[in-house]
Amino acid sequence: MDLFKEMAKAVIEGDEEQTVSLAKEALAKGVDPTEAIEKGFAEGMKEIGRLFETLEIFLPQVIISAEAMTAGVEIFRHYLLGKEGDIPKKTVLLGTIQGDVHDIGKNIVKIMLESNGFKVYDLGRDVPVSNFIEKVKELNPDLIGVSALMTTTMVHMPKLMEALQESGLRTKVKIMLGGAPVLPEWAKKIGADGYGESAMEAVRVAKRLVGLQGEGKGDKA
Repeated sequence: MDLFKEMAKAVIEGDEEQTVSLAKEALAKGVDPTEAIEKGFAEGMKEIGRLFETLEIFLPQVIISAEAMTAGVEIFRHYLLGKEGDIPKKTVLLGTIQGDVHDIGKNIVKIMLESNGFKVYDLGRDVPVSNFIEKVKELNPDLIGVSALMTTTMVHMPKLMEALQESGLRTKVKIMLGGAPVLPEWAKKIGADGYGESAMEAVRVAKRLVGLQGEGKGDKA
């Protein structure tokens, strides 16, 4: 769909005015907001992430593009939240695991979850296992979403599972894993409740895990 390509292009160029305009156009055409975010804006942000990783662009451009995407998503957010009425929000504790400073993917998932009515507590990147435990005790979330972008950092995910078990919290919260090196079979093996291959699938899995409607091929763990 050309509209999705235009949305991605606007994010890559950091054109905030254009992202807002395209979001309004998508709504006017009856495009599903979640699909528009995933196939449009998020694709643009993924390309920004790739360019940043290969040092073709630098942090200021990443920030400008992220702000442009956020402005566009806000248009959808108001539309989505407006349909929820008084439904209590489910809460998600989100973070990139210890040692991992890559958080563009996690940030996209955050936007997608918030746009679908979740209340997200974002711990950021390079989050120690102990911080996750402390915040679970403090916030009592319905779901924990943890990402890793490197095989050298995903080793901390089993440690998180063990820490939750040892602290008596494992049965009180659902766990969803994601990130490039994470496989659904591995997520299941270490005891996670779900796995999201993409931001859209993460939303579907999150909804299933907290008892809301929505399942998809990402429900593999």
